Amino acid sequence: MGKILNIGVLVSGSGTNLQSIIDACAREEVSARVACVISNKADAYALERARLAGIPALHLDHRAYTGREAYDEALVATLREFEVELVAMAGFMRIITPVLLEAFPNAVMNIHPALLPAFPGLHAQRQALEYGVKVAGCTVHFVDPGTDTGPIIIQAAVPLVQGDTEETLSARIQKEEHRIYPEAIRMFAQGRLNVSGRTVGVN
Repeated sequence: MGKILNIGVLVSGSGTNLQSIIDACAREEVSARVACVISNKADAYALERARLAGIPALHLDHRAYTGREAYDEALVATLREFEVELVAMAGFMRIITPVLLEAFPNAVMNIHPALLPAFPGLHAQRQALEYGVKVAGCTVHFVDPGTDTGPIIIQAAVPLVQGDTEETLSARIQKEEHRIYPEAIRMFAQGRLNVSGRTVGVN
């Protein structure tokens, strides 16, 4: 498989996208390994997923730090300890600062349940339903200092169907998230992604 990429995954919730990354690495579909999983919430089920897979699972409580920058400095120190090369945010409910972004330039990814730039921020599926769109979806992007504004790596479209609720739409979008997030990481691990301004080229 060649060189194995070390990934650090940041989580706050149940960790279904984390699981998709762990599974893709285990199947050797991605030349990578999850080196550590870090959550700002002690009860995040994602930490249990990490433990079950034999991956270091760490709780860094943001309330123990004086501010966002101090917390991100602790994140960077921990990620460096595990020799992380790519940071994957998977339901990490924190606004990150340039402290983290500058430590990992063009190496912090996030997944968002909408076709960005439409419906950034919270409750994207609800926003899509309320707006009356015909097609929703999900986006993997590199993170920049804005909210869901970074260069787009890969997207998947999910058509709405009559009678969709926030729950049914979210479930269908999540299936696509579990497919495209490992794919984005696979391309990164292969050195195939090149960022030029807002454009991510794929070699």
